Amino acid sequence: MSQRILIVDDAAFMRMMIKEILTKNGFTVVGEASDGQQAVDKYKELHPDLVTMDITMPEKDGIQALKEIRALDSAAKVIMCSAMGQQAMVIDAIQAGARDFIVKPFQADRVVEAIRKTLG
Repeated sequence: MSQRILIVDDAAFMRMMIKEILTKNGFTVVGEASDGQQAVDKYKELHPDLVTMDITMPEKDGIQALKEIRALDSAAKVIMCSAMGQQAMVIDAIQAGARDFIVKPFQADRVVEAIRKTLG
């Protein structure tokens, strides 16, 4: 069975880019969310194997959503996505339980490597 992934990013273009990378590499995208609150709701509903989570979003940022998802499921696998130069945020994300992070703009091989490594 292919791995089920939830994509979270406030930019539709970024969601589309990552979805294309994932589907080309045999992963199943089970849902998308455009802010942190949607991410938490979709996680509860879909129980994905992994979440790709943007850090900077309206309503609720990725780090807050990560903390809420990890509170629901301590085994949740979340990979954070951030633009260049957000090192402090990346450190916060790792401390909050993120398994890895990917830097935007996405490089397909790095995205796939991070996901495969996280899923084991």
